Amino acid sequence: MSLLVYWREMKNKFKKYFKEAIIFVVFLTIGLNLVSYYRSLDLNKNKLTIDTFKLLDKSIFQVKNEKPLLLHFWATWCPTCKFESPNIQKVSKDYEVITIAVQSGNKEKIQKYLNEHQLSFKVVNDSDGLISEKFNVKVFPTTLIYDKNKQQIFSEVGYTSTLGLYARMLSLPYISVD
Repeated sequence: MSLLVYWREMKNKFKKYFKEAIIFVVFLTIGLNLVSYYRSLDLNKNKLTIDTFKLLDKSIFQVKNEKPLLLHFWATWCPTCKFESPNIQKVSKDYEVITIAVQSGNKEKIQKYLNEHQLSFKVVNDSDGLISEKFNVKVFPTTLIYDKNKQQIFSEVGYTSTLGLYARMLSLPYISVD
């Protein structure tokens, strides 16, 4: 077999496998979005009624009127949360973000996790799971986005990319945090 014939066969095989990989990724993406949508049906979609959150450092975060808020539920024991945390970290630099660490241990354990993963976003310790229960969050991570009027306009159950988070936040009619 000549080198040219071999090269053509390899090129055709590569095209075939590449096309199959693209089709697989498209169907996987559609499937994951359907699962996320199904899981989000049970979430509490009511207007955000919480005005303050007690943060891990014992400070009080006041939900700002006329500013959107990204509320992110996660856990130190959640492997998907670990992969998503850098995305939340990036978005928290530009927007109002509160994260809820659900049943993740005491303050020291959560702070150790944050330090190990170089995370500095605002964290509420939901050690007993009451906050997640109020929002009917059962799967982690879960992200909720509220508009400037505290109406929920987006929910995602499972991993969300940095690009996806920015796209959703940028689509809201407001100016980001100064």
